[in-house]
Amino acid sequence: MLKRSTMIYTELSPNPNSMKFVLNYELVPDGLSFDYPDMPSTMLEGKESPLAADLFQFPFVQRIFIASNFITITKDDETLWEEVMSDLRRFLKIYFDDENPVFTTKTIEKNTLIVDANDSETVAKIKAALDQYVRPAVESDGGAINFAEFDEDSGRVTVMLQGSCSGCPSATVTLKDGIERLLTNMVPGVKEVVAEAL
Repeated sequence: MLKRSTMIYTELSPNPNSMKFVLNYELVPDGLSFDYPDMPSTMLEGKESPLAADLFQFPFVQRIFIASNFITITKDDETLWEEVMSDLRRFLKIYFDDENPVFTTKTIEKNTLIVDANDSETVAKIKAALDQYVRPAVESDGGAINFAEFDEDSGRVTVMLQGSCSGCPSATVTLKDGIERLLTNMVPGVKEVVAEAL
């Protein structure tokens, strides 16, 4: 059996401390994402990741985000990307060429943008709009958006921003000028969009 050859390239994200490492194959099914804000989170039941745990061994790594065919790594303020980029790329290439696991076999996660039978008509419309119009743009920046809840009385939608979007200086602008405008125009009853801190 032929070994898979791993190719990795990097993309800048709107967050200057986050870099997107893109692979030439899928790591997780489309629409799923895994956010690790610290080392202990790599061992939480249902989202265990040996890859994320190994990446946290680099002292400058502050956050790991895994989705689709990319890994977004967020570093500390003191470290320069020029100092660590080639080491991270080399580490990832060896890790994947040796066919080490991204997750343990029991890792499970749910795509919160999938409409289910329990969703109200408004929630279904919110999820559809987020999945169709927002998710692709956020993923291209090395992050993800997940639906948390909708309060019908206040018209408030709560979302979770992950990956490079966590702590990104432009995330608030994206949230208010982009996502909120889109949802208030497309979904009757939506008046405000807020982000839940992770």
